[in-house]
Amino acid sequence: MPTVNPPRGMRDFLPADKARRERVLAVVRERYRAHGFDEIETPVMEEYGRLHAGIGGDNEKLAYNVLARGLDADGIRAAADDPAALTDLGLRYDLTVPLARFYASHRAELPTVFRAIQIAPVWRAERPQKGRYRQFVQCDIDIIGDATSRAETELMTASLDALDALGLTGASVRINDRRVLDAMLATFGFAESERPGVLITIDKLDKLGTDGVVAELRERGATPAAADAFEAFLRRPQSDAAAFDADGIRSRLPEGVGDDVISHLVGIGEAVRSARGGSTEVPLVFDPFLVRGMGYYTGTIFELAHPSVSYSLGGGGRYDGMIGRFLGSDVPAVGFSLGFERLVDLLGSSAGDDRTGVVLVHDRDVPLPELLAAKAHLLATGSRVRLEQRPKNLKALLERAAADGYAAFVTLRAGEDVGSVEPRPIG
Repeated sequence: MPTVNPPRGMRDFLPADKARRERVLAVVRERYRAHGFDEIETPVMEEYGRLHAGIGGDNEKLAYNVLARGLDADGIRAAADDPAALTDLGLRYDLTVPLARFYASHRAELPTVFRAIQIAPVWRAERPQKGRYRQFVQCDIDIIGDATSRAETELMTASLDALDALGLTGASVRINDRRVLDAMLATFGFAESERPGVLITIDKLDKLGTDGVVAELRERGATPAAADAFEAFLRRPQSDAAAFDADGIRSRLPEGVGDDVISHLVGIGEAVRSARGGSTEVPLVFDPFLVRGMGYYTGTIFELAHPSVSYSLGGGGRYDGMIGRFLGSDVPAVGFSLGFERLVDLLGSSAGDDRTGVVLVHDRDVPLPELLAAKAHLLATGSRVRLEQRPKNLKALLERAAADGYAAFVTLRAGEDVGSVEPRPIG
């Protein structure tokens, strides 16, 4: 008998898993709403031209495209070499491009500074592997219309707050600025035309290490003197823990990076510290080699880190130029995407447990009116109620119910007053 599995890279979720995911989402939603963000919803598909407008980075290559309507076999053959003629829609590969389109469509109906929540599935034609799926949930907050660092501060504060509420205290934010990266590359001597490729290589620093990154730069034909200068900078003696202040940030940069962008980062740190209760420690860490590969970032970029794991739990940055693609004029925007799938996996069974359910186990001969009256009585107490006919193996039934989040059970016989029966704990 053939197995019946979901499509490769996609998953089913059993009731207990689904309940756990929803509990995490409920906490995140509550904290984001508390910070003044409002949830919106966009279609799962967008027009092909919008998804492939050069603003989605490498994700555009992973888009699932939808065959244009009305094409017959001859039409498909004629358009086979032109994806834009073959398809007219595509599944969204992230939530940022749909948000930009949404804002352009509804700008007149939205506040001057719009704070959005989006929690929804996205699809990418990834190579499935552990922790990487073709369908997964993104959990985004964005602020559109605010060009000041207040926007970055709000995003970071709300996200740190959400992790605290989930019990993941002690998180921090790795932060950089694309303007810092550009100034660094200019200082080393990389030509402007080669900088995008250089950044792609630098983004692999955590995986390849200094030797690997330098070797790849030389293999791709980067300016030799610039590669030498970059290697020398990487191998210089440096302190592991520089303070998040002007001197600390400056100590991790080459000469030539302007004071304005450093002051910008320091200001964000001071604001976040105040928002977090004014503790002496700024929950930000400057990382001069944080790149975040999306080409649409124009300023501040950041990733959410937690000491319990080596990978990030989310990230984002400022993308002031994206919405202008739809409106014809730039609109300031900055966003943050929480790594929901990673977060759920990290929390595991500790993601809260809503054990308010009662299993109503009834004999086969209980009349339907009596059964439904008993259920109504339990519902009135605030419990969720599952009806189960008494089996031969009651223990197995209760074990299954406990795995699904039920905490108690009631047995009911024909003619019995359910009001006189006290729920008993399972286990």
